[in-house]
Amino acid sequence: MKGARVLAWGRAVPDQVVTNHDLEKLFETSDEWIVQRTGIKERRIAKPEDTAVSLGAKAAQNALTKSGLKAEDIDLIICATATGDYLFPATSCLIQDKLGAINAASFDISAACTGFIYGLNTAYTYIASGQFKNVLVIAVDLMSRFTDWGDRRTAIIFGDGAGAAVLQACAPEENAFKSFYIKSRGDGDCTLYVPNVGNQYPVKAEDITAKPTMVYMDGQAVYQFAVKAVPDALEKALAKASMVAADIDYFIPHQANYRIIESAAKRFKVPVEKFICNIDRYGNTSAASIPIALDEALENGTIDPKQKHKLAFVGFGAGLTWGACVLEF
Repeated sequence: MKGARVLAWGRAVPDQVVTNHDLEKLFETSDEWIVQRTGIKERRIAKPEDTAVSLGAKAAQNALTKSGLKAEDIDLIICATATGDYLFPATSCLIQDKLGAINAASFDISAACTGFIYGLNTAYTYIASGQFKNVLVIAVDLMSRFTDWGDRRTAIIFGDGAGAAVLQACAPEENAFKSFYIKSRGDGDCTLYVPNVGNQYPVKAEDITAKPTMVYMDGQAVYQFAVKAVPDALEKALAKASMVAADIDYFIPHQANYRIIESAAKRFKVPVEKFICNIDRYGNTSAASIPIALDEALENGTIDPKQKHKLAFVGFGAGLTWGACVLEF
């Protein structure tokens, strides 16, 4: 068994900023109401020219440049996305072409907001088995393309963006990944989903009028799930790593709701400042939220990039899925 380490992180977000005050013009809401319930003040929204492929490729290239590797050095590309530009081909394959990663195998995974953790776990397994040496993990979602901008229950929450990490094989004693924990619970009640109209035959004109491709979320049900899933995943991952919360330097949670993050900090009796949070400026960017938050924290010095830190990632999302990862970087 080989070990794996992360060489570099990268991110990409659209230039367009939509504030809570902008949303006040679309439906009945207020900046105070949104901040109080979610912690979100603004989010990045894709322009027409932005795509899952263009943002994913930009984040990937950013990580590759910092890693010192070239695109042709990559053996495998895994893209976590629920909002790819096409049903097929895979978003990863289109990013592969854009990067010029001619030697890579590529595939997508769909685990919604937990997708990046699932992607890291998959990449680590491939490296540990000895099959691949250099793996690029990308997470990208453009939730704005599936958001009903007349529905304040969901329109206030989501933003767009992409994050990436470059993993490389290393000696077992240098392994940076201490544990993974991933889990799912089939959501038969469909509390969080986007339907695939193409699979509803025949598609009728009234279906389009009813906007069936828009995201639906039972906010209260998802919140109740999340406040239990986040500590569950962290506890399981920490136990597998033979650690406790006090051993972790920084927690990087999925950026879904600031109240969920505060709840987790209280549960583990650690200062909320140890939870890296940028939800106020980006909203919920789904699978991309964890790598975006970490890459930004390293860039602005919130986390010292010159020091090695014990980190814990935790996420949850549609599926329902949840998971955590403990690593050093």
